[in-house]
Amino acid sequence: MSDSNPRPRRGVLVGIALAVVVVLVVVVVVLTRQGPSSAPQAGAPAASGPVAAADAKTATPIKHVVVLFSENISFDHYFGTYPNAANTDGTPFTAAPGTPAVNGLSPELLTHNPNLHNPKRLTRDQAMTCDQSHDYDKEQRSYNNGALDSFVQNTEVDTCTGQPILFGEPGIDLDYYDGNTVTALWNYAQHFAMSDNYFAATYGPSSPGALNLVAGNTHGIRVFDPKTGKPTTDLKYSASPDANGVGTMIHDPDPVLDECSDTNRTTTDTLADFTGRTIGDLLNDHGLSWGWFQGGFKPTGTDASGKAVCGAKHANAGGNMVAGYVPHHDPFQYFASTVNPRHLPPTSVETIGRTDQANHSYDLTDFDAALAAGNLPSVTYLKAPAAQNGHAGNSSPVDEQRFMVEQINKIQQSPLWSSTAIFITYDDSDGWYDHVMPPLVNGSNDPARDSTPCTTKPAASGYLDRCGYGPRLPLLVISPYSKVNYVDHGVGSQASVLRFIEDNWSLGRIGDGSFDESAPDLVRPDGMFDFTAATHTTPVLLDPESGAVTH
Repeated sequence: MSDSNPRPRRGVLVGIALAVVVVLVVVVVVLTRQGPSSAPQAGAPAASGPVAAADAKTATPIKHVVVLFSENISFDHYFGTYPNAANTDGTPFTAAPGTPAVNGLSPELLTHNPNLHNPKRLTRDQAMTCDQSHDYDKEQRSYNNGALDSFVQNTEVDTCTGQPILFGEPGIDLDYYDGNTVTALWNYAQHFAMSDNYFAATYGPSSPGALNLVAGNTHGIRVFDPKTGKPTTDLKYSASPDANGVGTMIHDPDPVLDECSDTNRTTTDTLADFTGRTIGDLLNDHGLSWGWFQGGFKPTGTDASGKAVCGAKHANAGGNMVAGYVPHHDPFQYFASTVNPRHLPPTSVETIGRTDQANHSYDLTDFDAALAAGNLPSVTYLKAPAAQNGHAGNSSPVDEQRFMVEQINKIQQSPLWSSTAIFITYDDSDGWYDHVMPPLVNGSNDPARDSTPCTTKPAASGYLDRCGYGPRLPLLVISPYSKVNYVDHGVGSQASVLRFIEDNWSLGRIGDGSFDESAPDLVRPDGMFDFTAATHTTPVLLDPESGAVTH
């Protein structure tokens, strides 16, 4: 180093020291602004921006989770006699040799049931049935403290009006389908893995089930008067509200933030929003892509006030036209952080799964576009239009099968199949009979809503009216890494799917009493996955109409 105007050596040293100090100060300032590391920290946003699903670090080989979230089925209603089908009608089904048995309907339960009627097999011609009662308190009473003998008195609906082709008779809420009608699901169970010990996180209908799936919590609801838009107290929807009007959801209000809640709503329907966080918030925190895709979500126009109208209708198997979009089936529309109030489309196919004007809530056509473009989000929730969601009263097992198989076939034929896990599960039981008494993991002592055994166990986090587990539901895993023709007998709940997503991407927990903390882990040696090797490199394709294997 040269200096045309040399200074004493001490001055040189002082100058160097000052320069070093300046450099250090600049470095400290830059590091302070950037944080201690450029790597994402637990519970914090990724510093490098959005992470491509294929590049995201995961605990398993799974880079894409797809949850096919269907409606209102108990385990016994679809799988009570699995793997034995009558083969008197519908699509023939013969189980593969060595197919494991499930905890299903025994000969004693079929012929000497403790309820007022014996369960009967429903045929494919009886696919359109009445919607059964499935309120939070009615479901508790139907189990009658473990006697399981009061379903008819509490949940049965044997006659109904509206759609003219619905089937009903006394004792129908005890009845079941077999592999001649729900053929696709039985074939998926044959080739992949299923659970016979998986439960709703709490008792109750659709919206609580959806909240338990994505937040592990039904506490946090605030209800609003539909005429004034002001906060109110409606104990039909919000149980045990606190001084701020925040209670526990036990019914199905439409989201107050969703403009399409007005489309098919009467002025007497209560509206609601939700406080707290969901899996969507955790995924956003970590820069990961995700989306909720629902049939009928795309607006068909606007009303006189300029609000979005979701007026699309679809025909079910009975030929009846059914409104496609059901607002209370989209749990993310309750939360300010994840709502898409005007049902805006994504700005491009490339932004599907990212945070833009759609804010992660989409129409099903957007899922088709994303999959075709190889842009499947890390986490995807698929919700059929009402005519195909399996919900008795507006859909049927035949309609549900058509939708389900079409989606799964597309995913299996995609290049992304090799790193995908599809979960098929349900929001609630619809009040259909199931012979297994749910384990009591969370109690509630609300005399107006709860009965024994719920009242015998403390409520987690002090939040009442979250008694659970609720009824047993189907759960299937379809993946290159699922075990083959396997039945998992370990306990699981709706929040177990939430926990799988959290653990796979190291997202942390939601907190505030979410059941994700206590939910059983689905990744176990005796569970449905085998991550040592991909066993399903060749797709198992089914026919959407018959449910039979075609390839």
